[in-house]
Amino acid sequence: MRQIAYVITIDQIKTGNELDSLMANSKSLVIVESPSKANTINKFLGKDFKVTASVGHIIDLPKSKFGVNVEDGFKPQYIKIRGKEKVIKQLKSEAASAGMIYLATDPDREGEAIAWHIASILEKDEMAVKRIEFNEITRSAISRAIESPRNIDMARVHSQQARRVLDRIVGYEVSPILWKTVYRGLSAGRVQSVALRMICEREDLIRKFVEEEFWTVKANVKGKPEDSFWSNLEKIREGDKYKKINIPSEEAVKEHLGNIQKSDLVISNITTKELKKQPAPPFITSTLQQAAARLLRYSTSRIMTVAQQLYEGVKIPGKGSVGLISYMRTDSVRVSNDALSGVRELINRRYGEAFLPEKPRFFKGKSSAQDAHEAIRPTYLEDEFDPESLKAHLSNDQYRLYGLIWKRFLAS
Repeated sequence: MRQIAYVITIDQIKTGNELDSLMANSKSLVIVESPSKANTINKFLGKDFKVTASVGHIIDLPKSKFGVNVEDGFKPQYIKIRGKEKVIKQLKSEAASAGMIYLATDPDREGEAIAWHIASILEKDEMAVKRIEFNEITRSAISRAIESPRNIDMARVHSQQARRVLDRIVGYEVSPILWKTVYRGLSAGRVQSVALRMICEREDLIRKFVEEEFWTVKANVKGKPEDSFWSNLEKIREGDKYKKINIPSEEAVKEHLGNIQKSDLVISNITTKELKKQPAPPFITSTLQQAAARLLRYSTSRIMTVAQQLYEGVKIPGKGSVGLISYMRTDSVRVSNDALSGVRELINRRYGEAFLPEKPRFFKGKSSAQDAHEAIRPTYLEDEFDPESLKAHLSNDQYRLYGLIWKRFLAS
């Protein structure tokens, strides 16, 4: 039998030992999106790490042309963003001398795409470039992320890419129509276009609505001398049966009032029942926006800007920059076991056992939820991190939104 020898030259591959040697002799580089987040994370990692920021996207579709090859499977034509040359040069320079590179962009599709774009310009061995993600900026969360790096999730990247391409197709096709019919400068996208259609359909229903006059009759009924209540007239008796009432005009109201004054009002049934109100689940992105808009009168952009500040880190004397809430873009009401233990301990310590449920409450999310991240919650539950203790170190917007998140999480 003829034997076949396979020869592999050493310089074709990097062995595990070579990578270990490279990491041992060099600092690891952690790349995040925002400089403020970099400052917060930097204090958790030791001298063997350097944290830098990409300041958002570094690669995108061109602004001056369509940038999508529809004939070639809707292939995007990415370019380096103008004005990001200095950031790209710095990232390349720092990556060149780094042993291991951790891409710690935001834990969503957008962050995954940014990580992929950064990896594509670094010119590093793919074994030395890993993706990490965390739901909160705390020492324990950062440590867990560093200990469990992974490869870039291309499914998430392609998902973000599809959304970006769809935005471009709709925007470039629909926006010129707006320029001609409304005024130049308006933009349309996948969200605005659908919202506009919903508004138009609703307007059609309003225009087709046929108005019908109706009246209601209320009586202030006195029971015991100190007790009275308002009641609505619901039914009138016709023969042996009661019929639901419809009052279409003022003349009909007067007729009924005359009859009521000559008759006895009848309470046909009294139902007594105990009602229990369950607490609302912790905030997700949409419910946080709804609550803050209703209670604080904040716009959506203002809410998300302040939430981003609370997530990335707020400077607190003696502690540096501290991330106060978990990631604010989530559709999940799930809460980690650590956070659950912490909040139960806080409730027991501050309010007593009477206010602590025997078992933790768990909330069921929507079936369509991606459940990639936890609910929006405080990252630290010690007394020194409650809203009142931090009030002097927060802006008014930060204090009010943080207080809303804190109270909702405790109540849940």
